[in-house]
Amino acid sequence: MRRAPGDNRKHAAANEMPTRNERWALILGASSGFGAATAVELSKRGWNVCGVHMDRRATIQNAHATRAACEERGAAALFFNVNAADEEKRAEVLDALAETARPGTVRLLLHSLAFGSMLPCVGDDAKSSLRRAQIEMTLDVMANSLVYWAQELVWRGLMAEGGRIFAMSSAGSTKAQAGYGAVSAAKAALEAYVRQLAVELAPRGITANTIRAGVTDTAALRKIPGWEDIKAKAGAQNPSKRLTTPQDVASAIALLAEPAAQWISGNVIGVDGGEDVAG
Repeated sequence: MRRAPGDNRKHAAANEMPTRNERWALILGASSGFGAATAVELSKRGWNVCGVHMDRRATIQNAHATRAACEERGAAALFFNVNAADEEKRAEVLDALAETARPGTVRLLLHSLAFGSMLPCVGDDAKSSLRRAQIEMTLDVMANSLVYWAQELVWRGLMAEGGRIFAMSSAGSTKAQAGYGAVSAAKAALEAYVRQLAVELAPRGITANTIRAGVTDTAALRKIPGWEDIKAKAGAQNPSKRLTTPQDVASAIALLAEPAAQWISGNVIGVDGGEDVAG
């Protein structure tokens, strides 16, 4: 049963520290890119994974492969092919997770949703420009949804002291580029939400941080107009002369999920090998 906002009832076991094999990670965007890599990396480290993704027939095998990789490493894996921005689907996922995970054992929420419109704010005409529905959809999926998932996890008691919230951003949150207006706005909003969550959830012992990944060759990158040039420039300017990989990001998140990182909160953390400062 879903809890109403402000309902602070706690299960007797909610404040017990979960054992290593009880920890759950809820990953939004779990079938590819950063989400998939993080799911597998955490499963190697003894985490169970609840993955939310939205795939059609052409890409569903990615989700199946990610889930199988987690299970091969001994993790329990619950995967749901649903729209993460849909309120009813969100409730269904969390209801199912609550049947498996005891209170307080969802120790990590990763928001890695990449679904937005890639059109100029003001193109040659209305047809070639962002429409209101596209702007609102992009903001809702890529930013607002983080708040709704965090709310439900806390209200249901699934996430408690020691919890970690991470959201994937990019340098595009502060830089303009062709066709990136709506996504850039969403990334900026996402970072603002993370700062707010860090402050509001600190008394509960929950941290929140934004991960600003370097340019990474993912399906999401290839939807950005001019992605080839973006990739080439990043590879040339990165001090290590290579792009960031999903595994680089997954490894960083796994480190930040450890108890010793409890005092790191409210930050935009660059995981890019120095790409941003070298640019």
